[in-house]
Amino acid sequence: LNLTAEQARRLQRIVTVACGTSYYSGLIGKFYIEQLARLNVEVDYGSEYRYRDPIVDDTTAVLAITQSGETVDTLAALEEAREKGATLWSIVNAVGSQAMRVADGHIAMNAGPEIGVASTKAFTTSVVDQYLLALYLGQLRGTLSPEAIKTHTQRLTRLPDLVGRTLEIERAIHELAHQVYAYTNFLYLGRGINYPAALEGALKLKEISYIHAEGYPAGEMKHGPIALIDEHMPVVTIALKDNVYDKMLSQIEQAKARDAIVIALATDGDTVIQTKADHVIYLPEASALLNPVLSVIALQLLAYYVAVRRGADVDQPRNLAKSVTVE
Repeated sequence: LNLTAEQARRLQRIVTVACGTSYYSGLIGKFYIEQLARLNVEVDYGSEYRYRDPIVDDTTAVLAITQSGETVDTLAALEEAREKGATLWSIVNAVGSQAMRVADGHIAMNAGPEIGVASTKAFTTSVVDQYLLALYLGQLRGTLSPEAIKTHTQRLTRLPDLVGRTLEIERAIHELAHQVYAYTNFLYLGRGINYPAALEGALKLKEISYIHAEGYPAGEMKHGPIALIDEHMPVVTIALKDNVYDKMLSQIEQAKARDAIVIALATDGDTVIQTKADHVIYLPEASALLNPVLSVIALQLLAYYVAVRRGADVDQPRNLAKSVTVE
């Protein structure tokens, strides 16, 4: 991005524009940038951004996240932002794509070609890229000490090992998928930084297995979704050991009281969760900021094995295209 400290300090806010999976990645990135760089972040759908006459000026950076770099709505949002004087950034996987060319600065995902229509590794890399962006901005803006940057960097260097350990749960998820594949409605619940992970998990199940699934903030369960919960609806909860763990346990108990089949993603060593949920998938212990990366990988595997069990085409789901280049 080639920013100076003065340019970084002059920024007042970042507006992230994206579609689909990239939008959910941006919701996670919002936590990183606001917490580490102390910059206000808004996250907008690219398809909606230009229809509300957004307030943008030269103290705003508009960040586009797009695997293909050719998503028509995201490109249109960038054009709208340029006309209003914003600085344009992009996080892109396809090198040389339009989103990379029109931006003032870009970050390459370097995930390699993603062949399947449903985005997986591009999600992971775009989330990590936003973590790195937050550290970069935090350094330039003076909101992070060298010691803090070192700590966060060390956590990131452990991520490949944590992902490898997460993939070791594949057999358990395969067995779980065979028990739940026939259900027709799923509810995914998460809180805080894990709420976007719940959204992405639900989207993956919809995309490749054709099962209706909805992601919700766990705290909103009583504001509507709880009316749908019964013995015919699995409820997938992200209940890792973090600052909202006790609240997630409460939500699990409420779902169980309505006879739901509760599937919980939990932290290794958590024995309490076994007394609350019907099925527990254990993930390695990680920092709270990296938990969504591991959660989504587990939920991707669940969607994959459910889809395979239902006989769906995982690589080329019906009615979907890898890159949405027309409105």
